[in-house]
Amino acid sequence: MSTIEIGGVPVGPEHQPFVIAEMSGNHNGDVERALDIVRAVAESGAQAIKLQTYTADTMTLDLDLPAFRLPAEHELWSDARLYDLYEEAHTPWAWHEPIFELAKSLGLVAFSSAFDSTAIDFLEKLDVPAYKVASNEIGDLPLVRGMAETGKPIIISTGSATLTDIDAAVRAARSTGNEQIIVLSCTASYPAPPEQSNLRGIPVLRDALGVQVGLSDHTMGIGAAVAAVALGATVIEKHVTLKRVDGGVDSAFSLEPWELELLVESTRVAQLSLGEAVIGPKQAEQNVLRFRRSLFVTQDVRAGDLITFENVRSIRPAGGLAPDLFTQVEGRPFRADVKAGTPLTWDLL
Repeated sequence: MSTIEIGGVPVGPEHQPFVIAEMSGNHNGDVERALDIVRAVAESGAQAIKLQTYTADTMTLDLDLPAFRLPAEHELWSDARLYDLYEEAHTPWAWHEPIFELAKSLGLVAFSSAFDSTAIDFLEKLDVPAYKVASNEIGDLPLVRGMAETGKPIIISTGSATLTDIDAAVRAARSTGNEQIIVLSCTASYPAPPEQSNLRGIPVLRDALGVQVGLSDHTMGIGAAVAAVALGATVIEKHVTLKRVDGGVDSAFSLEPWELELLVESTRVAQLSLGEAVIGPKQAEQNVLRFRRSLFVTQDVRAGDLITFENVRSIRPAGGLAPDLFTQVEGRPFRADVKAGTPLTWDLL
């Protein structure tokens, strides 16, 4: 799978997992909190910070009809009007530039999810290095093509999507000549039950589509993300906040900075641990091989003495005959005097 560069950072199976911290609405309407989140992400070691670029009016209509409300049984946003939710959660467009500038100054890749063509035009003026297609926008193929036409890497989230939906979005992006496509496995539930993550689908998506695959993770904690890397994920996206107790639209399933740092470290270890599909002693095990068991002379013996359980045993270290050869040497005479602690070899018999 070819490496893709996002903001100068290489992304691919041979590289450290690309960890994206999604701010979403966790700024809680405060630009200073948004900037503090950027600083916390930079300190964590994550490579990227991501925003969502929309307004309530570009997302939906200001209506109070049943179709424009979330269900009453929704775990986080019970009976919320869509317009009100998006109004609360959106990141004001005027904040994007200072957020991006701070992120870049701290060595972070900063980009966004565009939710309509006006957002793409706006983000192009800020020269973002990549685009994200949100799960519920995967069926808006003109929007997918619009992001792909910029020629920049495009990351497609797949929550609630069928393989047909995902294939159509990937084809739409490729139709522009853009091959810098990453697909994110995702369960669009907030929070998502771990048992519904279906991470075994990651290699299936990779092989079926011929693209890098990652995970947009809404489960609690970091376990699913680490497991995803073991299954081939090259990108991990998690929502982040400063403190969950501060509240906010996404805080309940977001990581705090210390958890994000742990995620970065753990996914890096997971990626390094994959190694190669080779069975056998590793370089780090060379000293261990010296301490395998072998047959040793355990008592001083004289020439002509017979080998018995008392004077030859299987012990550590290596150097002598294999333990399984004892039945072949038992009862045979020693050729010469031998000191205890001598590895038993054929030339002693």
